[in-house]
Amino acid sequence: MKVARVSGTVVSTINHPLFDGHQLLICDYLDDSGDATGDYAIAVDLVGAGAGEDVLVLDEGTSARQTLDVDTGPIRAVVVAIIDYWERD
Repeated sequence: MKVARVSGTVVSTINHPLFDGHQLLICDYLDDSGDATGDYAIAVDLVGAGAGEDVLVLDEGTSARQTLDVDTGPIRAVVVAIIDYWERD
């Protein structure tokens, strides 16, 4: 899993049926100090996250698809948690 900050949403009029009922979020990955790394993912939102929130992104393809109970499909990343607080020791 990776820590990311939601920077926006993706809207499409035509999409794969697996995305029906789910929002797609643009998630900018963060480093240990909370700064954006420049990498991002478009992730399926499973928790109702919004812009500006820090989230945990499961970005492992097969594991991400398993959260939706599917074996195949165009899903690589999912948002699995909204982070209330985090710090580095």
